[in-house]
Amino acid sequence: MGWANEQLRTGEGRGLFIVLSLAAAVSAQAEEKPVNSADPIDLSSKRLELRGVETTIDEARERAKKLEGELAAHAAIRENLNKVLLDATGRLQETEEHAAQIEERLAKLAGDEKKIVDSLESRRAAIGQVLMVLQRMGRRPPPALLARPQDILDALRASLALGDMLPQMRAEARALQSDLAELVRLREIARHEQDRLTEEKKGLSEQRARLGELIAMRQEAIETAQSAMQKEAARAATLARQASSLKDLITRMEAESEAARKAAEAARKADEERAAAQAKLSEEQRRKALAAPFKDAARLAPAVSFGDLKGKLNFPVAGLVLKRFGAPDGFGGKEKAYYIGARDNGVVVAPCDGWVLFSGPYRSYGQLLILNAGGGYYVVLAGMNRSNVNVGQFVLAGEPVASMGDGAAQTAATVAIGAKQPILYVEFRKDGNSIDSSPWWAKSDSRKVGG
Repeated sequence: MGWANEQLRTGEGRGLFIVLSLAAAVSAQAEEKPVNSADPIDLSSKRLELRGVETTIDEARERAKKLEGELAAHAAIRENLNKVLLDATGRLQETEEHAAQIEERLAKLAGDEKKIVDSLESRRAAIGQVLMVLQRMGRRPPPALLARPQDILDALRASLALGDMLPQMRAEARALQSDLAELVRLREIARHEQDRLTEEKKGLSEQRARLGELIAMRQEAIETAQSAMQKEAARAATLARQASSLKDLITRMEAESEAARKAAEAARKADEERAAAQAKLSEEQRRKALAAPFKDAARLAPAVSFGDLKGKLNFPVAGLVLKRFGAPDGFGGKEKAYYIGARDNGVVVAPCDGWVLFSGPYRSYGQLLILNAGGGYYVVLAGMNRSNVNVGQFVLAGEPVASMGDGAAQTAATVAIGAKQPILYVEFRKDGNSIDSSPWWAKSDSRKVGG
């Protein structure tokens, strides 16, 4: 959509400006040039010429007004689509988190139930003896002293035996009653939680289908030259095969891919324009801008610099952090990224605003996505099953950019963790080097994840 708007501004808009300029020049010449009153034919001709120029000017003004209306409509459509897309993605992520929490509770309930069952099993013999004694007492109760005084000896013996056994029997009976009641309660809770999980999964399926439709709408709105996009995708695949590292891939893409080069230029220009604009702001205005950097859904460039987003970014996928930057990598080195355990087919969102520098398969990374966040910063996401964006496209923070698989595909991230679930690899880079991304993540997200 941004590309279309730019074309309208720089293409047809520029043409209209030229037409209006030429028309104004002709009109000025017609007004300034002295008219020979003795030449009625020439005067008539000039009047007809002037009338034609005025008609052309009127038509050009109408066309300009129409184009302005179309530009405003396009901007409104883009903003509304962005808002709907971000809202749908947010709801989907919340549902994924709820489903994960229910699964955790079910796992705990299953563990508690197993402990009770194991306890009952280990006390089976003692419980059997208690039940057997109680059964015998029910059939042959101890003799009553007043009713049968001749059985006083039997009564005393029974009393002595019961005196020793009753505390143990009472404790076992109470423990048995408590354990059985807890077992029934846990199973009832587990049944309710399982029903909720079924509903959450059903909702996930419906929301993913809806999100897929919205993503298709977004891509249709921005894809104006399919053949050019296919050419760029083929070029990116060729460069990916040639690149020996992520640093090499980024360098090659910006040097040899037209879309990536334009994205890099757009990022550089946005940095310069933002710096110039912020220099004119007051301290209070700067604080307001930093407080809500992602508020404007119609933005075509980051509202604030990436370096000012520390403590404000959300994780790109719902899940637990399994490894962090700087952790031992098992080969004598240290990890250069975060590894997040995601749900099967979980949605992946852009953690920040940025331009897509690369999107496609790369070596053992699986589906790789590189965002140019401006200021020399790059965000690398890898291990996905499918990406939904194209090279050169500008994406907003929170916008869906990819989806995870089911963990069946072996990527570098899953091998490094040794996990069967899908693993998202998240790396931040600055000036060609990996950097610790932990200062950028929001504290709320840091509390939600483990690892």
